[in-house]
Amino acid sequence: MSTENEGTAVPPAPSAPPVPVDAPAAPAPQAQAPRGPYGQDAQGQAPQGPQGQGASGDAGHPGASSSAPDPSWPPPPPPTAPYGDGGSGSGPGGWGSSYQQPAPKSGRGRGGLVAAVLVAALVAGGLGGGLGYVLAKDNDESTGSTTVSASANGGDVKRDPGTTAGVAAKALPSTVTIEAESTSGEGGTGTGFVFDKQGHIVTNNHVVADAVDGGKLTATFPTGKKYDAEVVGHAQGYDVAVIKLKDAPSDLNPLTLGDSDKVAVGDSTIAIGAPFGLSDTVTTGIISAKNRPVASSDGSGSQASYMSALQTDASINPGNSGGPLLDAQGNVIGINSAIQSTGNGGFGTGQSGSIGLGFAIPINQAKYVAQELIKNGKPVYAKIGASVSLDDSSDGAQITDQGAGGAAPVEPGGPAAKAGLKPGDVITKLDDRVIDSGPTLIGEIWTHQPGDKVTITYERGGKQHTVDVTLGSRVGDN
Repeated sequence: MSTENEGTAVPPAPSAPPVPVDAPAAPAPQAQAPRGPYGQDAQGQAPQGPQGQGASGDAGHPGASSSAPDPSWPPPPPPTAPYGDGGSGSGPGGWGSSYQQPAPKSGRGRGGLVAAVLVAALVAGGLGGGLGYVLAKDNDESTGSTTVSASANGGDVKRDPGTTAGVAAKALPSTVTIEAESTSGEGGTGTGFVFDKQGHIVTNNHVVADAVDGGKLTATFPTGKKYDAEVVGHAQGYDVAVIKLKDAPSDLNPLTLGDSDKVAVGDSTIAIGAPFGLSDTVTTGIISAKNRPVASSDGSGSQASYMSALQTDASINPGNSGGPLLDAQGNVIGINSAIQSTGNGGFGTGQSGSIGLGFAIPINQAKYVAQELIKNGKPVYAKIGASVSLDDSSDGAQITDQGAGGAAPVEPGGPAAKAGLKPGDVITKLDDRVIDSGPTLIGEIWTHQPGDKVTITYERGGKQHTVDVTLGSRVGDN
């Protein structure tokens, strides 16, 4: 995930964050390629059994099984590695723990989370510096050398507002480096950005998770000014959290939020964060893909999230989690949250570096979640009220014949039941989005809000049908 959560993206087939479905099917053993989100039902609940398969994401989640999803919450963490970013985490492998990220597992799938390797850059820099010194020394000792002075004035340097430098200069003052520490002293580093003038800061849930129950939380601006902060609300499933500065200054400048629905593949991106503790780092890239199913977890087996992410090749590493992903105009289009890992950091670090596969939570979704957290302190998830299989199949999301824990596969009186959906139906589209697996369906549902009407295309008995479904709601992660 630093993006920072090193996570696994949802597998291409039915393969973390976070849209709900009732009871998810239990995941199967981990596949070879990075993949699979945590198993969840269409209501956003994850199965209790084995982890669902995950595509390349935080870390490759193991394959999901065909058993009925478990209705309990939170969902089991994906079989992939934890958030790759430098978010706070308990011990090694904690959610986005910037310095103790566990080695990512291999897996098959699409999305993914990543962790960066700082040592490689330092080693390269050291070699370059040493070589430069040797060459300079040899040159000084040579005879007959001539020193040529360059012009003292190279002209004025202008950095227009639309340039990367211009965007960075405007956005950096509104970003913070977050340090979260649990009561036991464990924690990590992540990033956040100013959401409003009241002092609310938006970040990832895994960045602040350690400080939720009585821990310590601070936010430091590029000027060096540090503020104590408190968690206002956090959504594990969406992997979004809101904190508030204590004694917030009166001159805060919230970053402008863009429209992630209008983002196009190829658009320029700028990411800001604190990779490996290097605060106020700016990297650039493009939007590589949209609607990428990604599952991520803290690696402990107790926390997991799911998203339909924006994929970017902007360098994202542990510590970038929670930071803003900006467009060329400086508008926030996403929250950096996960990265795809190669599984081997090299240089004896145990952490892998950025490989150009970063994932961000679309800002339209994150904005809704943040507003709910500020208003109620708890997240609200959309759901269809049906349990779907997480089997490795590209045919669609099949409603299971049996719900988890003895629950009905289709919630009586729920949205799916009212629409006439039954066990065995295979959902192949949600509006115009192709659904190739249970995890993909979950991610798409979670991009909507309760009360939204969606059109579901499904197959039953070899025939295709369409039906309108009004999404229900579930409050809280538990």
